Amino acid sequence: MQITNKFKKYVSVALGFLFFLLLWEGIIKLFHISDFLLPSPLEVFNTYILMVINGRLFFHTWITIIETLSGFIIGALVGIILGYTVSKSKILNRILSPLIIAAQTTPKLALAPLFLIWFGFGLSSKIFITALIVFFPIFVNMAVAVKSINPNLKALMKLVHANKWQIFKKLEVPSSLPMLFAGLKSGITLAVVGAVVGEFVGASAGLGYLIMFNMGRLDTASVFAAIIQLIIISIVFYEIITIVGSESMKWHESEKDNW
Repeated sequence: MQITNKFKKYVSVALGFLFFLLLWEGIIKLFHISDFLLPSPLEVFNTYILMVINGRLFFHTWITIIETLSGFIIGALVGIILGYTVSKSKILNRILSPLIIAAQTTPKLALAPLFLIWFGFGLSSKIFITALIVFFPIFVNMAVAVKSINPNLKALMKLVHANKWQIFKKLEVPSSLPMLFAGLKSGITLAVVGAVVGEFVGASAGLGYLIMFNMGRLDTASVFAAIIQLIIISIVFYEIITIVGSESMKWHESEKDNW
């Protein structure tokens, strides 16, 4: 049954992708759009293959992956720790929540030049921007998840003389996983955005840099090739988080019919 559902999923994705390509090509033919404005799918594919063969695409992809994963791990860890801590302390919640919200509502593109000044044009500034973008959804989901735990369950565990570690391990962690993985899914996609934003502002490598460089050369096909690579790595990272979440929450209702 599970194999059949997965097969249906892959077929649906393939058909949707094929429809998108046909629509793309049809719009070009119907409105006689020049390659400069919108290259054909075949031209983008040929450019993508050429960039793979010469190693250029993989080099810039590797830089973006390093920035994405490093920023995601840092942002996720800080978000989980602070989210849990704030949910357990009303004083910290009053002190930290306004500061965290203020940092989140500030446009990251406006802060990016400051990060470049502080951390330089290397990987550090991009990792910091990525971590800052990733942090908030994970922080919020973790805090809400812990606060939403049924107080009757906590009272029951205390009734059977469970200590704080046992309550944390047996109740708080399992109960928080669904919302935490929802935050991680959002975070991993935002991590790619954060890395690219940093590369847009100032970089000498990465897919964001590759997009800006080819835009300056008016090479639209290469821009599309870099965007496609960003989409691919975003989907791969998202699927990895989804698989890890499914394996960690086989007991949860949301995963019983997961396809």
